[in-house]
Amino acid sequence: MNEREPFRLHAPRIEAYLAGAIPPRDEILAEMERYAAERDFPIVGPQVGRLLALLAGLIRAERVFELGSGFGYSAYWLCRALGPGGRVIATDGREENAARAREFFGRAGLADRLEFRVGEARDVLRRTPGPFDLILVDIDKAQYPEAFDLAVPRLRPGGLLIADNMLRDGRVLETPPDEGTAGVLAYTRKAMEHPDLWTVILPVRDGVGVSWWRA
Repeated sequence: MNEREPFRLHAPRIEAYLAGAIPPRDEILAEMERYAAERDFPIVGPQVGRLLALLAGLIRAERVFELGSGFGYSAYWLCRALGPGGRVIATDGREENAARAREFFGRAGLADRLEFRVGEARDVLRRTPGPFDLILVDIDKAQYPEAFDLAVPRLRPGGLLIADNMLRDGRVLETPPDEGTAGVLAYTRKAMEHPDLWTVILPVRDGVGVSWWRA
């Protein structure tokens, strides 16, 4: 990528338009966004959050697994799209993030839809049998290829495998790639070439990979 031509997924005016088109979030989501901004904590943001809720609702997801949940921002969007018996299994390596998520969900009346497991996300998934309707991957990008291998066998036919940060702020165009970008590129190849998956990368925010188990 030519350094004189910086990568821009969207022009600033388009970004501002998209941000302004999203309706105000509920009190808990707004607080979560402030919490993330104050601590420079990475979250998927409302554009991707709405996409996750839309996709979960379209397939009528009831059982969801998240590899990498932070303090529960993306899980909150997903839980809002589930039916009364639906549940998201969230993962993070820090107990304080799990406690913060439980506090947010409790205040929102969604505590019964969240099961937060503290530990390394891939290890938690190894110990958790499927099938799942939807699996979200948002962990260290170098771990994406292994996450793909673990997730696909636990996905139900007709289910969705979703991965965030698939464009890496344009670093997918750079040669040679850094370790995290190499992981994303390997994940992309696996997803695109898998015989049972239909995969598309949506240019929403930093790129969202959506794979549908078409069986």
